[in-house]
Amino acid sequence: MSGPLLRSCAMGPSHLLLILIVILIVVIIWRGPKTLPLIGRAFGQGVKEARREINEIKSDMEKKPGDGPGTPGTPGGNPPA
Repeated sequence: MSGPLLRSCAMGPSHLLLILIVILIVVIIWRGPKTLPLIGRAFGQGVKEARREINEIKSDMEKKPGDGPGTPGTPGGNPPA
């Protein structure tokens, strides 16, 4: 089912920015401007957590193959033969 319908549903960065701006305006109208710091703090903590997880995954991928558990002769690994 590819075609013009599928291509017209694709969202670019400008679409996402527009959606975020609309959400921000709705939140300001609905909840008031006092909630903006709370929303910003929650967003910042989410970004911080995502970056920490990405860095942890990258460091796990960069480890040498013999560094992890399951290697012979290491605690928790396979016993030496």
